[in-house]
Amino acid sequence: MSRKKFMADFGLKYPLVLAPMAGAMDWELAAAVSEVGGLGSLPAAMLTPDQLREQCGHIRERTPNPINLNFFCHQPPVPDNARMAQWHDRLRPYYKEQGLDADAPVKTANRAPFDAALCAVVEEIRPKVVSFHFGLPEDALLSRVRAAGCKIFSSATTVAEARWLAERGVDAVIAQGFEAGGHRGMFLSDDVTRQPGSFALIPQIVDAVRVPVIATGGITDARGIAAAFVLGASAVQLGTAYLFSPEAKISALHRAALAEAHDDSTVLTNVFTGRPARGIVNRAIAELGPIGKDVPAFPLAATGIGPLRAAAEKKGISDFSPLWAGQAVALGHHATAADITRNLMAEAEALLRDLSRDS
Repeated sequence: MSRKKFMADFGLKYPLVLAPMAGAMDWELAAAVSEVGGLGSLPAAMLTPDQLREQCGHIRERTPNPINLNFFCHQPPVPDNARMAQWHDRLRPYYKEQGLDADAPVKTANRAPFDAALCAVVEEIRPKVVSFHFGLPEDALLSRVRAAGCKIFSSATTVAEARWLAERGVDAVIAQGFEAGGHRGMFLSDDVTRQPGSFALIPQIVDAVRVPVIATGGITDARGIAAAFVLGASAVQLGTAYLFSPEAKISALHRAALAEAHDDSTVLTNVFTGRPARGIVNRAIAELGPIGKDVPAFPLAATGIGPLRAAAEKKGISDFSPLWAGQAVALGHHATAADITRNLMAEAEALLRDLSRDS
């Protein structure tokens, strides 16, 4: 599918999707991208149904343009008290160091999978797109989303995952390369060592499925966008690039880490949530991971790390903070979300025109 057809089919000015970054953004960033013609995405995995309604209401006050609501569809973890106790014991020295009571009750991490209550909100709001991470929800819920008139996207980290999604009728596949920041969308395998990078993954998924392919992972500037289109993508999804915008809701500590990051500053780690996600290396990753075998299943690891993060951040320290970012973080530039969208797309189109003339 051409970029022009993708834009026409999804009501967009630009073939650009804002990556939904749970915990790093809210309605303001989603609205800013949609307002100028990209597809703004609202992460809903950490929102209650009422919070989701409120956030969507704020977006609609800003723009009537298409939006994407994004949900997790992971399987809730099976309780494992022994593993949780082991993790708690491993974190106990850090609690003591931060002056915290390691035995005090801790609020459970609130990353919920897509369910009937959230689906009811989708049916009320009827966004242009509903996207999923970690596969797809059960068939009954997926049918309700389709019946509401929403297009369905989901992420694939391998060709096998892309085919699985296409067989189940998604309207676009998000090809998530190994370089991508935040959580891996993997769901057919937990072996991150065999997952390809964007330049290898995008053209193979384009060849494997008949639906539009949205490229993401390591794309932060116009050169990356143009390259993704040359490889056959119909659109691109950007996340890390927008973390530099004032609309992103990240801490000053996270912003400082982004500014200092280099090409080798990020790794995949499971120590913050229990699932592999790419972020900037800090003390927690260095000492507990990057991939820890004793880390509780997603999202339970965040329950133990949460108090440490809060205590350290109060002291101006990001030792226990998830500093999500992709491998191309050093290519990011400070600008408003609107300017990032317009400028990157204009620069990418110029590069593609130059390439066409040269050929």
